Amino acid sequence: MLNRRLITALILAAVLGGCATQAPAPTPPPPARPAAPAAPPAPDILDLTEQRTKTLSCRRLDVAAVGDIMLGSDFPKPRLPADDGREQLSAAEPVLQAADIAFGNLEGVLAIGGEPAKKCRNPSACYLFRSPPRFAATLAEAGFSVMSLANNHARDFGEEGRDSTMAALDAVGILHSGREGSLASWDIGDTRIAMIAFAPFKEAWPMLDPVGAAAAVAGLAAGHDIVIVSFHGGGEGADAQRIPFAEEFYREENRGNVVEFARSLVDAGADLVIGHGPHVPRAMELYRDRLIAYSLGNFATWWGISIVDAKGYAPILRSRLDGNGRFVSGDIVSMRQERPTGPRPDPANRAGRMMQELTRLDFQGGGLSFDAAGKFQPQNFTGADCEAQP
Repeated sequence: MLNRRLITALILAAVLGGCATQAPAPTPPPPARPAAPAAPPAPDILDLTEQRTKTLSCRRLDVAAVGDIMLGSDFPKPRLPADDGREQLSAAEPVLQAADIAFGNLEGVLAIGGEPAKKCRNPSACYLFRSPPRFAATLAEAGFSVMSLANNHARDFGEEGRDSTMAALDAVGILHSGREGSLASWDIGDTRIAMIAFAPFKEAWPMLDPVGAAAAVAGLAAGHDIVIVSFHGGGEGADAQRIPFAEEFYREENRGNVVEFARSLVDAGADLVIGHGPHVPRAMELYRDRLIAYSLGNFATWWGISIVDAKGYAPILRSRLDGNGRFVSGDIVSMRQERPTGPRPDPANRAGRMMQELTRLDFQGGGLSFDAAGKFQPQNFTGADCEAQP
């Protein structure tokens, strides 16, 4: 007889086995999704930067620049040319109109009436200049596109006179800078350009504040491809041809250390620096691949400004920049002022020869190589590979 415990166990196992629920079949896995196409590789930022730099290095921008312009004054008595100064600029028109940018330094104001900001010591030789506003059209017709209003004659009739000058230039489409806070900003194609003008005089962008000047230029460089700086500084007269590499004074007035100033602004982002103020041409130099011209002297001064000897030299500086602002090549179109006709071509190339010699004396050649015709380029010129490109 089977053991009772064994029989009980067998019965219990049979009952439990019959009541057990059958385990469900496993759920098959979902079909695999097709593989997503591979994402294109992210562009290499360094490669894009190199491509843009290469593209800009083969782009060209032609700048024609001259020094002081004063086409005639009606104060204290009328001394105005009959043709609103057109003949004075006629010989320069082909050069100015051919450039992408034509720059000049406008001495005096374009205004009707107004009170002088200072008194004339000698009314027969009064160095206060006021031209009619319509003379702005003469400048525009000659080809000027941007002008400096930062000099010691921009306020001859106070800030009201400069207001009138700015309005007259605006009316004919000439850009300008000079009063602190005023800037010229424009586009040529897809190149963004700025011009800012400094001087050591009241209400101008302050040349004697190098930290503030550098900050202003750095701000412009952050938003522009090319930054042009103008300054009206240095000594005056025939004995101011050489650069002293120190603070310069004229009649006890501080006119700045032009080399320190110009180089500091290139360090801050300036691409071309154009000086004027001494009434004579000065040397040039290449600094960090950027051209600095320390003075372009007088250009078209109808009356009241001496044009004796070098003060009558009227160079047109033509500079060719690439899209990165580097100086590629240039030449000096030598002209000489004649009265009453204005600047005329100088076959003797006196302005060009003078600027070349001063560059040799003051900067040991300034990193520039000149030829007999007045053309010049960096001594280590490397842009030839772009010249064949359209």
